[in-house]
Amino acid sequence: MELIKNNKIIDFVKYSYFTFAISLLLIVGSICLIAFKGFSFGVDFSGGTLVQIQYTNDAPLAQIRSLLERDANFKGSQVSEFGSKQEILIKIPFSPNLKTSDVDAQISKLLEQSGTFEIRRVDSVGPKVGKELKEKGILALSLAMLAILAYVSFRYEWKFALAAVLALFHDVLISSACIILFKVDFNLEVVAALLTIIGYSINDTIIIFDRIREQVIGGKANDLKSVINDGLSSTLSRTLLTSLTVLFVVATLYVFGGEIIVGFSLPMLVGVVVGTYSSLFFAPRLIILFGFSLQDYRSKLLEKQKRAKEKQKMREMYENGRV
Repeated sequence: MELIKNNKIIDFVKYSYFTFAISLLLIVGSICLIAFKGFSFGVDFSGGTLVQIQYTNDAPLAQIRSLLERDANFKGSQVSEFGSKQEILIKIPFSPNLKTSDVDAQISKLLEQSGTFEIRRVDSVGPKVGKELKEKGILALSLAMLAILAYVSFRYEWKFALAAVLALFHDVLISSACIILFKVDFNLEVVAALLTIIGYSINDTIIIFDRIREQVIGGKANDLKSVINDGLSSTLSRTLLTSLTVLFVVATLYVFGGEIIVGFSLPMLVGVVVGTYSSLFFAPRLIILFGFSLQDYRSKLLEKQKRAKEKQKMREMYENGRV
């Protein structure tokens, strides 16, 4: 199936002048959002207790907040709807005086006058565990970036690798900023989504880089812009079909998965769109800006092919007993 004919060449490089400016604006906007507004860290990272409660009628949020403020152990708790007006989520800050085993009973007693309800979930994380999870989350994201930098450098060259990693940084940054806009807690689900976006986006970029390398080896064009346009155009149908398929799945998760997995589905939804866009417009533009030399790269690839053939010839001679 082809959405766009492979022999139709689109001038992506021309459009990338405008899209690069848009990307820079999105990056600056995302950094400002993270710096000035910041993430709302979930219990996974900040420590504390989450209590999910379902009322038989609409939950009286104001009354619940008022009742919780009367108890020192629950002072400062955040109360919000969780998918429906009958269901709420209480985020209780960590308190050394609050035992996890007692939270269920204390909440039931404290809120008994607010209506008929059922406690559906109680999750607690200590501040030490939360700090360790935060450090491991940052480490996982950093190691994933470094591993991709090393892999792409080995497979292509460092300018390709740097462009690919900066494009991934672009995708992760914008996807992270969207959870601030939509007021979603930064928790382990978000980290899992960001790692998945890194894997998804680099796959798209690698396929495009592969096609560009084939064009360089084939020597069909001596102009970098023509090579990039041809590489992107020939893989465009495959890129769009893959992205649309993933997008439909993630959109289904976001719409029907409910609040419980919104920390994963929302950044994924944004990440699939941004990742596809960056593979087509941002990463190729960076290659041009880094001063990539088509002739030098072609010479390097041809030399590599020559060494591989000589090695293969020597192996055949050795196997035939001629060496």
